[in-house]
Amino acid sequence: MGVLSGLKVLEFEAIGPAPFCGMVLADMGADVIRVDRATAPEDLGIGRGEKRADVLKRNRRSVTLDMKSADGVAAALDLIGKADVLLEGFRPGVMERLGLGPDVALARNPKLVYGRMTGWGQAGPMAPEVGHDINYIALTGVLAAIGPAGGKPTPPLNLVGDFGGGGMLLAVGVLGALFRAQRTGQGEVIDAAMVDGASLLSAPLWGLLANGAWNETRGNNVLDGGAPWYDTYACKDGRYMAVGAIEARFYAALLERLGLAGEKLPAQHDRAGWPELRRRFSEVFLTRTRDEWAAWFAGSDACTSPVLTFTESLTHPHQTARNARVTIDGVPQPSPAPRFRNAPSDTPRPPAGRGAGGGAALKDWGFDAAGIARLKSLGLGWQESA
Repeated sequence: MGVLSGLKVLEFEAIGPAPFCGMVLADMGADVIRVDRATAPEDLGIGRGEKRADVLKRNRRSVTLDMKSADGVAAALDLIGKADVLLEGFRPGVMERLGLGPDVALARNPKLVYGRMTGWGQAGPMAPEVGHDINYIALTGVLAAIGPAGGKPTPPLNLVGDFGGGGMLLAVGVLGALFRAQRTGQGEVIDAAMVDGASLLSAPLWGLLANGAWNETRGNNVLDGGAPWYDTYACKDGRYMAVGAIEARFYAALLERLGLAGEKLPAQHDRAGWPELRRRFSEVFLTRTRDEWAAWFAGSDACTSPVLTFTESLTHPHQTARNARVTIDGVPQPSPAPRFRNAPSDTPRPPAGRGAGGGAALKDWGFDAAGIARLKSLGLGWQESA
């Protein structure tokens, strides 16, 4: 089921944004075969742990292959010939050196959408250099804008580079290229770079900067915690409430709920008065626990919400009402998104082990017994148990 049901995606094993893209496409119904190494790559020490907890790898089946051999390249090309989409997250030039670059792949399958995920992009002086999310967003201006006033830049987890500016950007590129391929019969090569995607996510801030409405000093703007009515506040129990009362009517509701509506305070947009507003808000929030404030603000227009941990979010009434979390093989995780009325996504399957389900996947992709035997002779591996 799903809006992408019938789409065949070949995903070469990688980390971070490329498998996130594969997950998004698979969640929407694409049949994704992951081409894994026979053995696990280096442990990066970021807590992947058990296979069942590797959420980014859900909803796929797997085959194993040594692509450094001539036979491995031949097997990969056979798979490419059946695919609608190819996803790879290697450094620029790696697929070309393996003999699986875009020109070779498109010669084999002219309608193929060839998605390439990198940090710095396929071209440019830094293209061959290594890096991670924090490095890519550092060069875009994004990292410099995040953090407390007077403090150092704060990494926003790896959401801006790896996932929002990386994997999600690649997914959008794939869908756009597929639309064109369906109309023209011509495939496409997508250069999705995290440095580009992170910049794209910051587009509204560039407009504010051009209008003189953004100060490049951290923590001095409306959306970066500089405004007292767009910030977080500690409560009596050490937990936090988040305030986002930007519009005048929402700000008025905030003051009313805090019991400050009748108090003589600086005007909302009087920057000179922001320290005083922050001081009073801080004092008031410290008089109750977070959950007491959450109950008090519930149903109001004050744009004020409790700051929940991941675990706490599992049982929040809004999340549970929308089934926004799903538990797969004992692992709670986000449900597929977005939601579709006429072709809803299935409940995701658990992450597959290396080679798990590969034989069935090959049959589903249209390989006959002779084709499967050829792939096996070329070193493609699979096993039907998870």
